[in-house]
Amino acid sequence: MNHYQQLQLHFARLNDLGHVQAIAGWDEAAMMPTGGGEARGQALATLEVIMHGMVTDPRVGDWIEGASEEQLDPWQSANLREIARSYRQSTCIPADLVERQKLVTSRSEQAWRRYRAENNWQAMAPLLQEVVTLAREEAAVRADATGLSRYDALLDTYEPGMTCARVDPLFADLKGFLPDLLDEVLAGHAAEPLLLPEGSFSVEEQRQLGLELMRTLGFDFEHGRLDVSHHPFCGGVPSDVRITTRYRTDDFVAALMGVIHETGHALYEQGLPANWRQQPVGQALSMAMHESQSLLMEMQACRSREFLHYLTPHLQHAFAAADPARPAWSEDNLYRLYTRVKRGYIRVDADEVSYPLHVILRYELERDLMEGRMEVTEIPEAWDQRMQQYLGLSTAGNYSDGCLQDVHWPAGLFGYFPTYTLGAMTAAQLFATARRDNPELLQQLGDGNFCALLGWLRDKVHSQGKLLDYDALMTQATGDTLQAHYFRDHLQQRYLGL
Repeated sequence: MNHYQQLQLHFARLNDLGHVQAIAGWDEAAMMPTGGGEARGQALATLEVIMHGMVTDPRVGDWIEGASEEQLDPWQSANLREIARSYRQSTCIPADLVERQKLVTSRSEQAWRRYRAENNWQAMAPLLQEVVTLAREEAAVRADATGLSRYDALLDTYEPGMTCARVDPLFADLKGFLPDLLDEVLAGHAAEPLLLPEGSFSVEEQRQLGLELMRTLGFDFEHGRLDVSHHPFCGGVPSDVRITTRYRTDDFVAALMGVIHETGHALYEQGLPANWRQQPVGQALSMAMHESQSLLMEMQACRSREFLHYLTPHLQHAFAAADPARPAWSEDNLYRLYTRVKRGYIRVDADEVSYPLHVILRYELERDLMEGRMEVTEIPEAWDQRMQQYLGLSTAGNYSDGCLQDVHWPAGLFGYFPTYTLGAMTAAQLFATARRDNPELLQQLGDGNFCALLGWLRDKVHSQGKLLDYDALMTQATGDTLQAHYFRDHLQQRYLGL
């Protein structure tokens, strides 16, 4: 075998271990009894060290150097580029740090599930401090290796090439217009009273409706499933995608939209290039692109007036408590329900107008944490200050709905949050282009027909894997790099009729 073939075989084996890791991680979140936590954490830490050792094997460096002199086609060249990136990112991190981080974050994440439910910041803070200490250690090592700032070095692991210098102007623009837009939309909502559908909506009723809509969107149940977890997520691998949601019997909106959101992620995974799934080039491009696929389905497509026309009779028939004759179950009222804008505490339940403000809050705090400008003990107060500034709400003493609501920091995922809003902007630009390319797209969604939309995404995004970088893929798909005006135009059109 030549050098490239050696790399391909090596990373195919590494992908197999990643498959096992992904399913074990899903099981930990969705199925594992609490007593299994310590042993699972140790097992995952061991697997993480083994995988890190494979990526940093000195032979990989030699193979990369040799393969760079060989004749490769465009996909192979892109795969070599991604392998080299993975090698650089991994060789700068000591194996003992990898193991320590996995043990600490596993323990912290499992404790978070308990302490969030108890509103117990005092018990969670010491565990989070351990996570932050190791994340800072990782950030310092990556910064030394890349020449980036500490936070940029972490952000780059989720969104290659992205830096605070690019994020800050985008977020400053959002902070400049979103608060006023939020006020204007809320004033308009006050003139349109919303009727809340009443009743107890059983978990089974909600689950069956979610499964039905997953089929409508194009989810392949031969290669995936739906379950329940404390925090909705999409995991697994392209051939076995696991998505989760969480249910409340007094509210069917959050769970259903959670299912649609995670289905968007899953469709991306199921559409990745089949011939390259065992290689780095066959993986999802970036976290912002991944988030764009979930938000495109949840926000752009499935909160449209046209889709609510399709969804209304399904909602009316799904729940025993539903009475189609009552005004609360009318199409107009249900549309207002699904496009309701309000100031809320919970990010994952936020509407698309206020959601970016939730993300900006987290971005600013985690950036200061990693750069040493803030300590863990200061998080609750800083969180409360920014919630009041951006959303007019106080979380003083309410840790469960404040700084303990997300799993990301207990899991050590610093640098991740900005990708959510970058994803929302990406989704708006992709959906606007898909509508331009297919003027009948919204009408098709009104018929519950997602074939054309999913086909467009398969062609423009999913099947591309990591063949192109983010800017190149956006230019190829939409004719331009990421532009903020698509997102602004979408919000103004939907919520102000402009």
